[in-house]
Amino acid sequence: MTRPLPELPEDVDTAPLHGSGATITPYRDGPLIVRGDFRLLDQDGAEIDPGRNTIALCRCGKSGIKPFCDGSHKRSGFSAPSAPSRPRPAAQILRAAGTPGDQD
Repeated sequence: MTRPLPELPEDVDTAPLHGSGATITPYRDGPLIVRGDFRLLDQDGAEIDPGRNTIALCRCGKSGIKPFCDGSHKRSGFSAPSAPSRPRPAAQILRAAGTPGDQD
């Protein structure tokens, strides 16, 4: 049985951002919000239909509908910043070299 996705947090703007591709925004103490043109795949490469163009992905590990967020982070006391506490070393090296980005 497929469970419906929960509503997105109230402060999430679902309007697509400029340009093509996806934008991923980590919300402080909450999920990753993915907006735009994206594909969601499981570890075996099978596509997961998100059912919408803006989704919230679980970061706390407590969601009952992983990989989607169900709001469990609020009850579990999950805490995480919106931005990294320090830059990734590879990002600093690439920026210094003038390279547009890495290809993880």
